[in-house]
Amino acid sequence: MAAYSSSMPRSQFGLLHLITALTGGLIFFLALLVMWMLGYQLIYAGRIFPGVSVAGVDLSGLSPQEASAKLNQSLSFPLTGKVALRFEEKTWVASPVELGMVFDASSTAQSAYRLGRSGNPLRALADQIRTRHSGMDLSPVVILDERVAYAYVNQAAVQVNRPVLEASLRVDGLNVIAQPGQSGRLVDVDATLAVLSAHLQSFRDAEIPLSIREEQPAIMDVSSQAETARRILSQPMQIVVPNAQIGDPGPWVYTADTLANMLTVQRIGSEIRVGLEPGALAQILTPIAAQVDRKAKDAKFYFDDPTSQLVLIENSTVGRSVDFPASMSAVNDALLRGEHVIPLVVNEVQPQISDTATAESLGIREAISVQTTYFYGSTAERLQNIEIAAKQFHGIFVAPGATFSMGEIMGDVSLDNGFTEAWIIYNGRTIKGVGGGVCQVSTTLFRTVFFAGFPVLERIPHAYRVSYYERTSGGGRDAKWAGMDATVYFPLVDFKFVNDSPYYILMETYFTSNSLTWKFYSTSDGRSVEWNTTGPINIVPAPEPLFEPNPELPKGQIKQVDWSADGSDVTVTRTVYKNGTVYLTDTFKTHYEPWQAICQFGPGTENVEKLADKKGLCLAPYQY
Repeated sequence: MAAYSSSMPRSQFGLLHLITALTGGLIFFLALLVMWMLGYQLIYAGRIFPGVSVAGVDLSGLSPQEASAKLNQSLSFPLTGKVALRFEEKTWVASPVELGMVFDASSTAQSAYRLGRSGNPLRALADQIRTRHSGMDLSPVVILDERVAYAYVNQAAVQVNRPVLEASLRVDGLNVIAQPGQSGRLVDVDATLAVLSAHLQSFRDAEIPLSIREEQPAIMDVSSQAETARRILSQPMQIVVPNAQIGDPGPWVYTADTLANMLTVQRIGSEIRVGLEPGALAQILTPIAAQVDRKAKDAKFYFDDPTSQLVLIENSTVGRSVDFPASMSAVNDALLRGEHVIPLVVNEVQPQISDTATAESLGIREAISVQTTYFYGSTAERLQNIEIAAKQFHGIFVAPGATFSMGEIMGDVSLDNGFTEAWIIYNGRTIKGVGGGVCQVSTTLFRTVFFAGFPVLERIPHAYRVSYYERTSGGGRDAKWAGMDATVYFPLVDFKFVNDSPYYILMETYFTSNSLTWKFYSTSDGRSVEWNTTGPINIVPAPEPLFEPNPELPKGQIKQVDWSADGSDVTVTRTVYKNGTVYLTDTFKTHYEPWQAICQFGPGTENVEKLADKKGLCLAPYQY
């Protein structure tokens, strides 16, 4: 102790004395505490501290080996315990061992021994004091063999699980069968095992509810759809033309059996819809559309020269076409409403030229081009084809700016449309074919367009020179018309021109037994035409006649089936003026092949050439 100094205040001396005393006391306390810990550790060296238990089994003062033996003897729960898995009224009872539980007594004893000896010294001391004063019950160390547990729980799940079933609808004949939906359920094995593992740690019997995941079907009930299907099949279906007039096709009737075969049940999103299957519905609408569809048809007129007015000769027709997507929707929508007489959805197309059209409204004032071709000596069949073809163009209009196609007006050249067989050029031979003579019509149109001054878009000449296209009004032949022909063979070969004027063109055709006249009526825009031709040049003589057997002919008979013609080239140049200024210039080049006469004879016929000469066959070129 320091000597008292008279210079130090008495109060400071007292405070110093107090601090010294407290410090000394603390050191003494800590020394005692350390001595107690060391003594406590020595007393329980190799033994579990007092107050430590596992699942209620007191292990105080026991070595880990002794504790392990006692736990194995005292805790029989793995073998004798009962764990019940439950779902609703069903239960599955098993011992923990059957569920894959393994009790590790040794590890549990070691865990009890480490209590009060692990962690920092203060934590260890606190654990020693707490266990001695209040005791501490540890959880046993349990290992769960998840493979065994999973297998056991999964066996129960097999009896619980059920698939989700969507409501369904099917048709058997005319019977509509509805199946309601079913909610699905599935045992969540992982979640169940997590709960099971926690209960096994407690070493107590338990009842564990199975963890269930439920799934609801998107569609649970289809009773209303079933009623709709029954309503669809309750009577035949009729499809009709809307606002049907006399002469319109239909109705088209389909029995309930037919509808049943077409009925489909579709899941669209979270709905089931019934209706007629689109592909089957399209199959029945396709032939209907073929009967209903028609092109708009302009009114036909002729121009009355004395009055300069149009005279109606054929009424216009409104065009119509079946709208497939809209009609299919209309059919299904109507059936869903319980309706069985269902109008088609038809789009109408108005004609460009109505019955009330006037010459003034169309800009038609005068004849702007008139051409006539002659065909003296034509057969009755050829004349028939010319007349039928020409009539189709009488009263036809060509709109300003439009491209005119002869094929679009002619359509199908067939026997059904009144045409007959006559001579045609096909595949390098002159043969009998339907529509022979139609080229007289295309040639006449070509010349009318040519001299009207309109642009020609498509024109194909004949393979060889044909006299009919060079005939004059007196019946003779004028070579200046060579290269002024046009052939057609629809749909491969067409004749086309453009009305590049601001006025409509009205066509008129006039047929006689030896001529065809084609007239264009419109308003002149000041066009005039100059033309020149080289005439036939580069002449190539026709080959020698060919004589060939024909097994269909009898012996001694001979027949000419093709006629000779010299080959040549022709170039025609046209200059179109408009009000004295060149508007367009074009050139039409034609190459005619030399053509061989062909005579056929029956097998065994002798002196064929002499016989042909006697009959006047296969000699001089014959112009058919």
